[in-house]
Amino acid sequence: MLERLNQAMEHIERHLDQVVDVGGLARVAATSEYHLRRMFSALAGMPLSEYVRRRRLTVAGAEVLAGRESLLVIAVRYGYGSGESFARAFRAMHGVGPGEARRTGAALVSQPRLAFRLTVEGSSSMRYRVEDRAAFTVVGPRARVPLVHRGPNQAIIDFTRGIPPETTERLAELSDQEPRGIVAVCDDLDPSRAEGTELDYYQGVITSASGDAPEGTAALAVPAGTWAVFTASGPMPEAVQELWRDVFTEWFPANPYRSRPGPEILRTRLSPDGKEADAELWLPVEPERG
Repeated sequence: MLERLNQAMEHIERHLDQVVDVGGLARVAATSEYHLRRMFSALAGMPLSEYVRRRRLTVAGAEVLAGRESLLVIAVRYGYGSGESFARAFRAMHGVGPGEARRTGAALVSQPRLAFRLTVEGSSSMRYRVEDRAAFTVVGPRARVPLVHRGPNQAIIDFTRGIPPETTERLAELSDQEPRGIVAVCDDLDPSRAEGTELDYYQGVITSASGDAPEGTAALAVPAGTWAVFTASGPMPEAVQELWRDVFTEWFPANPYRSRPGPEILRTRLSPDGKEADAELWLPVEPERG
């Protein structure tokens, strides 16, 4: 998988002056467009689109300083429809406009080319299983919240605190499938998984009795499919956030599966003081095709 990702990175470099076709990149990487975006974001720490933008502006910056072509020619080459839009993007990355950079020879910001390598530490093994599931329904209160990569998500904290205890009790009675009990479900995430992008968050249960949903809750029908289930223990919320990260940076590159569209389900069991947790993460997957 990493070799294919590096081939996709090389493809980007050869076509920085063209519109990047993510579908074509996915074919180079021999995976789905959805999984490519997810994998890249997890490995690189930024969305694929942001990396391409920064690489274009890095190369454009070198051409601006070289002074051989007009600023408009460079702007159009790297996908900007006007000198003004190019100047705004250039300034946002480099901290100086292209005209001033050319006049003064200012120092510019550089986005290095990315190459992915697998570092084998061998200090611990990841606990997981893969299972096929029939269709089921997620039922629970729903909110649109921002994605937070590290630390507490205050929007989720405020939302869950506002759920009436009687609603939680009624939902718990509906739970009749694994993972049992109250779970956190994330759906409709932005493919980039960039910090601050929004997602649908459910605080609910997995059930076959969606017709008995309490007032004020929403239902999400989930079709049959394959799921990878990961478990971890440790301090909250770091243990959960690191589990999510490790799945995409370690497990997917080493296993013949890729992510597929669908909700991500997390069940946590907190220690009495709320500082530690046992976590079980369910992710929709499908076999990689050669």
